[in-house]
Amino acid sequence: MTAFSTLNVLPPAQLTNLNELGYLTMTPVQAAALPAILAGKDVRVQAKTGSGKTAAFGLGLLQQIDASLFQTQALVLCPTRELGGSGGR
Repeated sequence: MTAFSTLNVLPPAQLTNLNELGYLTMTPVQAAALPAILAGKDVRVQAKTGSGKTAAFGLGLLQQIDASLFQTQALVLCPTRELGGSGGR
């Protein structure tokens, strides 16, 4: 498994938070998708529930948000209740 720190773009505070939440290494889905997501590319990921898709997209989204701007910067669509539950955490 690959550590999140190998991505070399996540801020130290975010890496600390990931570690505190128990996310020590990326899942195979995250390792495959995150480099493209963080590079700003459009990606489509198809994998089983619990594979880390939501975290991968969430981390990519956080990198694009400017916390100093008090305005809508992103929209997350969750097509099912199952995804809505994981997307809201």
